[in-house]
Amino acid sequence: MTERIALVTGGNKGLGFETARRLKGMGFRVYIGARESERGMEAASQLNIEWLQLDVTDESSVRNAAARLRERENRLDVLINNAGIAGSRKAAAELTGEDAESVFTTNVVGPVRVMNAFIPLMETSAHPVIVNVSSGLGSFAVTQDPQRFESQVRMPLYCASKSALTMLTVQYARALPNFRINAADPGYTATDFNAHRGLQTVEEGTEAIIHLATLPPEGPTGIFVDRHGLVPW
Repeated sequence: MTERIALVTGGNKGLGFETARRLKGMGFRVYIGARESERGMEAASQLNIEWLQLDVTDESSVRNAAARLRERENRLDVLINNAGIAGSRKAAAELTGEDAESVFTTNVVGPVRVMNAFIPLMETSAHPVIVNVSSGLGSFAVTQDPQRFESQVRMPLYCASKSALTMLTVQYARALPNFRINAADPGYTATDFNAHRGLQTVEEGTEAIIHLATLPPEGPTGIFVDRHGLVPW
């Protein structure tokens, strides 16, 4: 079987790093995208993989990354849109339009920018797969369930951005039926993102991502899952 090629954005730490590590262990040829050269090179060296300078908020950075990958490879099989930010921790009444622009530029516009740049290279794959790393914090059902910790979280912009990313997943899945395009909820995982307060390990947090990244060609598309199964919307 031909070696599959994967790209993980925001792959220099946390869930992205663990996802890259696990895919490498499964026989994938893995590239990570990282904004900062030093961190990208260090992470890639640790994992013995490749890296690309890729800032999802910068059109030229994304375009240059796609061009460099095209120079090295004849296709891309798996794209994992993992890069994201929490944004401002201000109270809701204090949030500004600039705060919203920052979060949505990274968490929503970023994946659109990356997909636009890399889909042409993925179209040469026999089995193209896109995984958008979303969150249960973007689910109406989950955030209104008093039994879930997500119902206690007050992060309007982050939550809204993840709702948008999940809907983008559905729409892209319908528009590109030859792709498998799905959204993953990693769950509350201990990473720098939450000052390591999460209740899951990074291995547990990447279960859904790895599951979706390795779906067979006949697998589902346009779904939203965590490591336990389908996530209600």
